[in-house]
Amino acid sequence: MILYGLKTCDTCRKARKALQDVQFMDVRDDGVPSDVLDAALAQFGEKLLNTRSTTWRGLSEDERARAPAALLRDHPALMKRPLIVDGDTMVLGWDKAAQSALGVG
Repeated sequence: MILYGLKTCDTCRKARKALQDVQFMDVRDDGVPSDVLDAALAQFGEKLLNTRSTTWRGLSEDERARAPAALLRDHPALMKRPLIVDGDTMVLGWDKAAQSALGVG
């Protein structure tokens, strides 16, 4: 199981603490592999973009109009967090539904 997030994100910290044997990948330092990003975009679409983040607010209108894939490749911190990949299963966020899907909580 791999958790993609930010080491400074409180929600990612909670998810890491609750999940046993999870591999953590900081999206700022490590990025998100193209195949994982493409699969996440196919599953979640624009929900993968965190439009409430400070990174998003710092973008110009022209930048915001770009395709989500291009934005996330250039600004990985724009990804809604955490993105948890467990085999063929992908879970976005750390709400009750996400925890239930992973058998936690």
